Amino acid sequence: MSERDNDMASNLRKVPNRKEPRQISFRVSEDEYSKLQQSAETLNMSVPSFVKKKAQGSRLVAPKFDKETRQAIARDLSKLGTNVNQIAKYCNSKKEGNVDWERLNYNIEHLRKEVSELWQRLN
Repeated sequence: MSERDNDMASNLRKVPNRKEPRQISFRVSEDEYSKLQQSAETLNMSVPSFVKKKAQGSRLVAPKFDKETRQAIARDLSKLGTNVNQIAKYCNSKKEGNVDWERLNYNIEHLRKEVSELWQRLN
């Protein structure tokens, strides 16, 4: 009985479910690999995906900012979004008319300055 179970199990081989079933592999020298790695890092990609895109003839455009700058901009945008949400929450909670207009105007102007500074960094 166990032999029959083993036969059945061997007939049920697991076939990987992949989008691209064919694989191509090739070897490169250390210098070539380091150049590919540097190019891939510049584009924020892995080496295999970079090589695949190049082989497919894709036009790869280098990002305008390096990784650290992009992360800093994303953090700044997140902080700005938080500030906008706080201003909106304040406005929604003061529907009866007890609004501190001076404080609200100060916060909005501060937010405008931050957006302007961030915009300058992007241009």
